[in-house]
Amino acid sequence: MEEELIRLSGKFTYILFRNEENFYTVARFALNDEKERSLTVTGTMPHIETGILYNISGQYVEHPRYGMQFSVLAMDKPLPSEEEGIIRYLSGLQFQGIGRKTAQKIVEALGDDCLPRIKADPMLLRTVPGISAKQIQALEEGLQAEEDGLEELVRFLNVNGISMRNLVRLNKAYGKDALNRLKENPYRVIEECDGFGFATADKIGMSLGIEPDDSRRLYALLVSLCMEICVQSGDSYVRYETLETRFMKEVQGMEADFDSLLQMAVMHRQLVSEDGRIYPITQYEAESGIAGFLQDFPYVTSEPCDPEQLHRYLKEIENESSITYDDTQKQAIETVFSHPAVLMTGGPGTGKTTVVRAIVRLYRMLYPGSTVLCAAPTGRAAKRLSELTSSQAATIHSILQWDLETNTFGKNENDPLEADLLVIDEFSMVDSWLFYNLLKASRGVRRICIIGDEDQLPSVGPGCVLRDLIASGMFPLVRLEKIYRQESGSGVIELAHDLNRGVISDSYGSDVRFYECPRQSIRNTILAIVRDALDKGYDIDDIQVLSPMYSGAAGIDMLNSGLQESFNPKSPGKREIRSGYMTLREGDKILQLKNQPDDDIYNGDIGELAEIIPPSESESRRTEVWVDFQGNAVEYDQESLNNITLAYCISVHKSQGSEYPIVILPFTWQMGRMLQRKLIYTAVTRARRALVILGELGALRRGIETLEYHPRQTTLTMRLLAGNETDKEGEELLFG
Repeated sequence: MEEELIRLSGKFTYILFRNEENFYTVARFALNDEKERSLTVTGTMPHIETGILYNISGQYVEHPRYGMQFSVLAMDKPLPSEEEGIIRYLSGLQFQGIGRKTAQKIVEALGDDCLPRIKADPMLLRTVPGISAKQIQALEEGLQAEEDGLEELVRFLNVNGISMRNLVRLNKAYGKDALNRLKENPYRVIEECDGFGFATADKIGMSLGIEPDDSRRLYALLVSLCMEICVQSGDSYVRYETLETRFMKEVQGMEADFDSLLQMAVMHRQLVSEDGRIYPITQYEAESGIAGFLQDFPYVTSEPCDPEQLHRYLKEIENESSITYDDTQKQAIETVFSHPAVLMTGGPGTGKTTVVRAIVRLYRMLYPGSTVLCAAPTGRAAKRLSELTSSQAATIHSILQWDLETNTFGKNENDPLEADLLVIDEFSMVDSWLFYNLLKASRGVRRICIIGDEDQLPSVGPGCVLRDLIASGMFPLVRLEKIYRQESGSGVIELAHDLNRGVISDSYGSDVRFYECPRQSIRNTILAIVRDALDKGYDIDDIQVLSPMYSGAAGIDMLNSGLQESFNPKSPGKREIRSGYMTLREGDKILQLKNQPDDDIYNGDIGELAEIIPPSESESRRTEVWVDFQGNAVEYDQESLNNITLAYCISVHKSQGSEYPIVILPFTWQMGRMLQRKLIYTAVTRARRALVILGELGALRRGIETLEYHPRQTTLTMRLLAGNETDKEGEELLFG
């Protein structure tokens, strides 16, 4: 029996190889969904254009060298149609229990103008064959609930392939005037509606007939390009020359006045120009705001701490916990109680946990009735902080009451946090924009203790805040260096510290294993290692494979496919569902990709796919997917499936803030620029008990020798020092 063809929608972004004689092509293809994940497609394609929407049909194949690819057997260029738009609308979220097939029946029976006809005469629905009374009721209620003007907007967006999620955002921002606003200037949504990027706005613009060289489009392109470059590089600004070169490349062949457009963007406070540096306004405000806040911190002072009382309480904690703090740890603790803002950094096993636990306990003893707020960038890091300190901890987004739809925070300068001591863990992951918003809500905080590992990867978003705060010298720096932990996993700790010195040995005891193998053998070697660990009594949740990239023989996609196939294979007793190019199956290990604060689930959380309920069995008459995140059951529908993926193998970035009993880490020369010391160090320090490194170990050694390909360009340190008129001198404490 022939395998059913898979159909994907998206755009070709880059042609890697093309033979003009037989039209065989290898290209990158960006899927037309929320994740916009790129994949490599191959096949005979007589004519393709980049940036144009295509439907492609074929099968996923695993290339032994290049990893997961999509073999194209057929393709077409879809044309927007009124009929397709109405079908997409009627099968949307606002009509419970109406799927695509039912919507198609309605359009076939009543025509393209069915919506106004049904609103005028709801009895028409009863003439459509094959729809139930419950479905008729859902349609009537859904259509009655639509506000004037919204129906036309929905139809316009659906015909042009714009998602229903964006409809909600537009309706929230503009109400029934949304379509008129879009027709005036579709590019305004980038600035006025959160969640819209240039690509979506341009899609609307092109459908409205806006010319590529229209000044509105070029202005939006320039502003978006500046932010895009910052996001890609992690820098807080772009050099004038770099931005001009990139912009002129994008508009090649068009009449475009770069300086005039830049001047307009600066005048409208979308961009800021300063000494040849061009900042997106968000990055400029973040750096300026952080510097301004910290220069005058604290705004509410604490009662001085009595050193003798602190020592007495510390002795009590030692007796109760059977812990003896050495002199260096005591000095670290005292530093927090003698300064309003303190930075603490150190690698694994250096006693950060022990010190932080004591700080939280002592603060409550010294200041009865005070409020201690513990926060971390990810859900897993927050849970770990809560366990370590025996204190409630939450994500930074959660304590700031972040709104997913508007990308705004409920807690701010007008409604500040109620906390006396603020402890922030895993601070290397915090970008400048998030830290700025945290500080805006912290005017009532009396002390801030920032904890991080300066040798880990910097934040995903622009900025390098921990590095910049340390470099300013404005704050006491507690740098813990002595290794205290000697139990299981100490070989991993020893390796981590050797990594930072740029030299590693061949042996770290039984905790660390190195396996040299060619890249085409990596997948099977990993499967054998996982199988061996499971045979020894470990659970699949104890084992985490990490990879720096998605494509290739040691990439996330190929390894996830192999691990799923081996340890959660297709079975008559297990339901499955396709999401993009993945198959999700009951029993799969699942990774959350986006923050969902309403469900108390955050980017990087890992759970298990507990159940897939088909439409015939669900009350909503839609497919329901339930994922269990350690007792927290979260439901996903067909649209929100984009928020999850397989988690047998995840990226090093997604693993930050988490620890796993066993980590398996493959390396190949294919990883190119990802091979750098900070990434390797971050991956290694995710292992709590055991670490397996395999693949082309020469690539590992090259990565260890490479400090950074691109040190982030920021001006936060400069702003902190420029405003520090009192010339306070920070002190560095090398403890250990």
